[in-house]
Amino acid sequence: MEKHIQLPLTEEKAKTLRAGDTVYLTGTIYTSRDAGHKRMCEALERGEELPFNPQDATIYYVGPTPAKPGQVIGSAGPTTSGRMDAYAPTMMSVGARGMIGKGARLPEVIEAMKKYNGVYFGAIGGAGALLAKSIKKAELVAYEDLGAEALRELYVEDMPLVVIIDTEGNNLYEEGREAYLKQKK
Repeated sequence: MEKHIQLPLTEEKAKTLRAGDTVYLTGTIYTSRDAGHKRMCEALERGEELPFNPQDATIYYVGPTPAKPGQVIGSAGPTTSGRMDAYAPTMMSVGARGMIGKGARLPEVIEAMKKYNGVYFGAIGGAGALLAKSIKKAELVAYEDLGAEALRELYVEDMPLVVIIDTEGNNLYEEGREAYLKQKK
């Protein structure tokens, strides 16, 4: 099913999404990769606030390239989500709900998604220049010293994604594999 979602990704909106849905996101998302996630989780352990409000936030696992003149951002393709698996449950526990990346997630992350009504969106790897066309605004928020891995706030319009894992733990990677194997028999 095709859905257009206006962010933030509230619990109610997240619960309407199913593995396999094509989704077009519009609104504010944040970027962070493993180094940024590590810093955020360390800050939370110290009792500090995050440099953005994580409630109903969607985080894109990306390290964009520098913008060329006249561009908002450079190529912005997803990074492997498994790098954030150690941090994702903590981020969801403080309100983050959506994650955008590529690749499989650990069972602990899927359990946290079910507990906190999180959604994992897949972005097509290798299509960073195409995905960057959905990004209309980009601002540095924190961790400038991390370069491409700094925390950024992006405004996106109709960012094309696929729901890989929904709030119930349904996993398109597993369902797709099972359907393929049944078809081969």
